[in-house]
Parts: sequence; C-alpha cells; structure tokens
Amino acid sequence: MRSTSAATALAVLVGSVVLGVAAAGPASAESAVLTSPVGLVADGAVHRVFVADEANGRILATDYNGTLVDLNVGFGDVSALALSDDGATLYAALPSGHEIVALDAATLEVTSRYDVGAGVTPHEVAFSGGRLWFSYRTQAEDGMHGNLGSVDPAAADPATAVTLGQLPETVAPYYNSGLLDADPAAPGLLSYTDSGTSPGAINLLDVSGATPQLVAKTDGGRYANDIDLVPGTSQVLWNGYQKLDYADGTFTQGPSLTETGWFGDVSPAGQIAEVYDRHVNVYRTGATTPVRRFDAGSSTMGAVAWAPDSSRLFALAGNVDNTYTLKAFANPTLSAPTLTVNAPASASRAKKLTVTGKITASVPFPAGTRLAVTRTDMESPNGKALAAVTFKADGTYSFADTPPAGGTVTYKVTYAGDTDHTTATASDKVAVSRAGTSLSLNNNGKLYNYGADVKFTAHLGTTYKNRSVRIYADPFGGDKGKKLIKTGKVDSHGNIAAWVDMTRDTAVSAVFDGDARYAPKTVKVTAYARVKISTAVSKHYRTAKIGSTSYYWFHKNTDPVITTTMTYYPGREQRLDLQVYYQGTWYSADSEYFPVSSNGKSAVQIGAPGESGIRARVRSVYVNGSSGDTVNSTTYGGWKYLYFSN
Repeated sequence: MRSTSAATALAVLVGSVVLGVAAAGPASAESAVLTSPVGLVADGAVHRVFVADEANGRILATDYNGTLVDLNVGFGDVSALALSDDGATLYAALPSGHEIVALDAATLEVTSRYDVGAGVTPHEVAFSGGRLWFSYRTQAEDGMHGNLGSVDPAAADPATAVTLGQLPETVAPYYNSGLLDADPAAPGLLSYTDSGTSPGAINLLDVSGATPQLVAKTDGGRYANDIDLVPGTSQVLWNGYQKLDYADGTFTQGPSLTETGWFGDVSPAGQIAEVYDRHVNVYRTGATTPVRRFDAGSSTMGAVAWAPDSSRLFALAGNVDNTYTLKAFANPTLSAPTLTVNAPASASRAKKLTVTGKITASVPFPAGTRLAVTRTDMESPNGKALAAVTFKADGTYSFADTPPAGGTVTYKVTYAGDTDHTTATASDKVAVSRAGTSLSLNNNGKLYNYGADVKFTAHLGTTYKNRSVRIYADPFGGDKGKKLIKTGKVDSHGNIAAWVDMTRDTAVSAVFDGDARYAPKTVKVTAYARVKISTAVSKHYRTAKIGSTSYYWFHKNTDPVITTTMTYYPGREQRLDLQVYYQGTWYSADSEYFPVSSNGKSAVQIGAPGESGIRARVRSVYVNGSSGDTVNSTTYGGWKYLYFSN
C-alpha cells in the first residue's frame, strides 16, 4: 500500500509515524514524528531526503526544506537505506523479509526485489563499485556468522543478481553483521566493520573488481558505533570523532577531532558532521576544530546526513518523548558569528551617545570588514542607515550618534555575511528623554442632571509635530466599557472638545501620544450624573392646598400608594422617606429601601393613620452605594404631601 499524495501521506501517518521537519531550526507546518528512524540519506539528483521508520515499515521522503512529499508503506521492518551513485535508485534492507528492495528515488515506487535467501538477514547496505553491498548474518554449524553480500543492479534477472559470502579470506567472518560505509567521492571503496564487542575489527575493501580485496584492517579493539570514509584522504572516521590512517595497509592513529563524538557523517567534500548528546558539530575539510555547532535536540540525537553538495545538513533531533524530528540546516559549513550591541539604557535627546559591541566567529574575518548600522526612532520608524563601522582585530567596535528624536531609539548592527560566515544581526534600545507638555480637561468633579449633554474640552500645550488628542468616556458600571468619543487635531487655541450624554458617573480622559520631542501625556477627570427620578401618588380623592403647599387628600382609613419611577440598573433599590408634621415641625417617621423593577417602577403602599387631621410627606431617593450600585450620584426626589381628612 502506498500514497503519492503528501496530504494522504500525512493522514496515514497519524497515530503511528510522525516526521517533524524544519529548515534551519523551526518545525515545518507538515509535521509528524518518527519513532524508530533508520537509514537517513540525502539524494542530490532529486533533492530529496529519505528516512525509514524501522518498527512501522515505512519509507518517507522530504524535500531539502524538510517538507514531507511522499511515503511508501508495508515493508515490515526496515534496517537500512542506501542510494545508487547516480541517485536514481534507493535501496532498502528488509531483515524479516530476507530481501533487498530497489525503489525509484523520484517516486518511491518499488522497481525490483532481490531475495537474499531464507536464512539470510540483511542488516546494512552501501553502494560502491557499481554494486549494492549488504552485510548479513546466517546460521552456521558453529553459530551465527556475519558476512558480506552484493546485488548487481545490471543483472537481467533479479534472481541471479545476489552473491553471498564475499568477505575476503583474510577477513574472518564475524559473529555480527558488519557496519558498512561507501561514498561516491571514494569510488570502489567499502568499509566493513564488525559491530560487536569482540573482536571489533575495521576492514577497508576494494570492491571495484570482480571480488572484494582487502586494503587495510585492524586486528581488533575498535568497537565501532559508526565508520565513515573520508573522501580525498587515506582515512576513515571512527565513531564520529577520531581519524584512522590506512595508507600503509594497516590502520594507525590519526588526528582526533577536538570534540567527542558518538557517530557522524562525512560529505563528498570531506566535511564532517559529528553527533554527540543533543548537538551536532560541523568541521570543515581537514579541520580538527568545529566551525559550527547546532544545538538541535531536546534529547539524544539520531543520525545526520549531508546533502551531496554540502548546502544542507540533515539531522534527526531527539525529543523528550523518545521520538525524532528531522531538521534541515542551511549553509552548515559557514561560521555563525556572535554579535553584541551595547547602548546606554537612557540618554538625552540631541546629546551625543556612544554605542559599543563585539563580533566573534570561529573563522577569522577579512581585514577591514564593516558592520551596517541602522537607527530606528519616531522620526524614522522604518530605520535610517548610519555610517558603517569597522571593527578592530579583536572584534570590538564603537560609534557615536546624536539621537534627534526622543522615546525608544533602537540601534541595529548587521554583518552581511561572506563566503565563510553567515549573516548576524543584533540590536539594543535606548530610552531617550523628551520634554513634557501640558494637557488639561475641564468639568472635573461637576454634578449634572440625568441625561445632560456636557461638553468636555481638552487643552494641549506646546508640542513638536503631533497635535492630535484622543478623548475617551468610561461610564461607571461593569456593563459598559471605555469608548473613544473623539479624536483629531486641536484647534489654533490648542483645544478639542467632545460631548458626553451624562446618564452615569463618567470618567473622561484625554490622551496625547507624544511625538519625537515631547513625551506622551494622559489626564483624567470624573464628572457625576444624578438618576432620573419621579414620584406619583394615587388613591387620593382630591388635591388642595394647605397654606401655600399643595396636598393629596385622603380619607383617614385609605392606604395611599406611592409609585416611584427611577432609572433602572440591575439590583437597584430606591429609598422611600416618610415624615409626619407635628406642631410646626416635620419629623422622620421611617426610611426603607424597595426594589426597582426592570421597567423602572417601585410601588409602595403606606398604611392609613385611622384618624383625621394628619399631615405627612414622602420622597424617593437614590443613594450611591446603599441603593445597590455606585454608577450614579445620590439623587433626592421631590417631597409629595399627604393630608388625611375624615
């Protein structure tokens, strides 16, 4: 079963294999996870990267940016991958299937299957001398033996293409199947290394002829995790960090790399990628000190592989959940400079300041190298180029500048990069002082009747270029937020006004955002609004004056009904005050709070006195805080006068 659609491929992967990919660090949008990756190889012919998921029997292909482009499934376990010298064919070893399969590298279609025998379990594969070589184990009378076989892709019949038992007589069969390595840049050579704990021997074979011939060997003690040919030299790289020379037919100790390694990969140009713990060290051809380090994983790293042209380095970065993410690093052999910028934390506008910094790299810079400098401020929001600065031999530099604008000023320093270095950018910020200006707003503390339209006027003092002011109104209460009610430039007198409908206590603010020479400023005032309140009396039989005051007349046994109408707010109550007149003085008889319904009404029945000649008065009151909310100012309704007759 297979899919040629990347979208379908991702759907198939969910829950089993996920391959997370990234270019120069960040993960690709089409991400997934590999649980048991093997056989990472990069193909320069079709610009693809191949990796297999051993436990899930899948072979995946990404482009050079790490984007998943294809996959093929159903292989059982896959132990290794290798490419033909021309990059057209991908080979996979299938131990449980006892076969080698060939796939079209451009499509991942299986093109040939090579049966290696029921008792043969292929382990590693490598292409050299026009043939695919594979290490394997078989059952012998004296136990399991490791040996070397080959597949001739030019054979007319796949059944006759496989040849077993090709280790030279001078290379005794080992218990384990060997580690293999070949490189198109070292044609006809193949390393075969016993991967067990004993004897741990390394063998270099010439496979360009009819049968493999031993070129060099060790007697043992080289317990190998990984062996890589170093093209252009008579060396192999042992376990990713130590070089062994074989020019005289035996392996002797060569120069070691300065950093410890577990395993690695050597490019056709001789550059080395060395894996240790959670990072990858990169060495230029012939160097023993790394030019670059990539901290790639959050857990133990997996394999690495070079693009044949050395333009990319691909690494399987380990994750804390025991999965692996494929990352693609561009320009891996370029030194990545470290650049710092140090500007003063604060400075005065129009006064000279000095910026310092340093640039360092693993590869020296050309003499006279310059750094570009850009200043970004309120006057130049897109950045203004300043004079380039040349750093000293020790990498330090400094330059002076006089910032014309206040506020946050950013100095960015950039190294453009060259044939030996990547680009580098760093920046630092300076808080540059600005003058203060005046900003005022009227009507602070004033009290208005409900619904009054009130004009709030802001006055702005001297500024540089910005003459705009924003005015906001923020009514009290959690159900209404702050709202912009006016924005614009002040008039020739420095004034700008906005109208507020005063239905609640309201905080009004004016905001000046500042400009290149004057600092921002905000002022706030609070104006207050009464509630709208009225009181109605019912069940009286007439109205008439007593003296100059109009009274509602009731029979002595009639209960008056007092109905208050008040601006509604959730949970609001009105206070009803009752006073009785006695011998020329009004005495408070009772005050009690009653709920205001959602229609703004609150009706209260007052008991009848049962005797005549009684005078009383009532009023409705909203009390800020005591009436259940604080969105309006305390408001007293007018008194209503009651008289009880016979």
